[in-house]
Amino acid sequence: MTQPARRPTALVTGASSGIGRAIALRLAQEGYDLAICARRQDRLDELSQTLKQHGDVLAQPVDLRDEGQILDFFSAIKTRWGYLDVLVNNAGLGHNQPLLNGSTEGWREMLDVNVLALCICTRETVQLMQANGDSGHIVHISSMSGHRVPSLSGLYSATKFAVRSLTEGLRRELRAADSNIRVSSISPGYVETEFAEKYHQSAEKAQETYSRFPVLQPQDIANAVSYVLSQPSYVQVHDILVRPTGQET
Repeated sequence: MTQPARRPTALVTGASSGIGRAIALRLAQEGYDLAICARRQDRLDELSQTLKQHGDVLAQPVDLRDEGQILDFFSAIKTRWGYLDVLVNNAGLGHNQPLLNGSTEGWREMLDVNVLALCICTRETVQLMQANGDSGHIVHISSMSGHRVPSLSGLYSATKFAVRSLTEGLRRELRAADSNIRVSSISPGYVETEFAEKYHQSAEKAQETYSRFPVLQPQDIANAVSYVLSQPSYVQVHDILVRPTGQET
């Protein structure tokens, strides 16, 4: 008897809101089973109920600053499915902590989440993909701040420049290993999410940021992820820069 084709499975970090939520919804609609993580349990529960209308869902609260919690999540993925087809390293954060007077705690959290957690999730995913046919796709959600340095954002921007380097470094390591795993980076400009309010610790500042001209919506970045993943296996879209038309830099 012919076995039914298995459903593809994707992991989306930082899935509880904004870009991550939009990506998870888009992938579920396209036939993926979803592993989702974030820190806010209530948001994960709400999203999980929506995603279950389309397929299987594994939702687990994870603090990406804690490697043990990340590894526990991957252990749950292995138990649930035993494989992954897609990783979307979406989770990221920014603090208004300039280099001259910022707090070490704020710097460390940006490095832990934006860089180190991305590396840990990538490592664990590649090992899982290599054990299951050595194919799949890893997508880093980066930022235009990885292509230029906004004022007073030196450390945050540095984490996104690191993502550029990690994308190319991973591509080269995979090529050296003659792997079929692909890697892509997507760098959004201004997207209307919770980011600006958290960065500035001010709803008024966030409104000012997003009201100067029409900005991107989370669905626009989900569309870019869908485009990257839809390409044939011999096509690797390495980097996509997505700005609002009205954004100058």
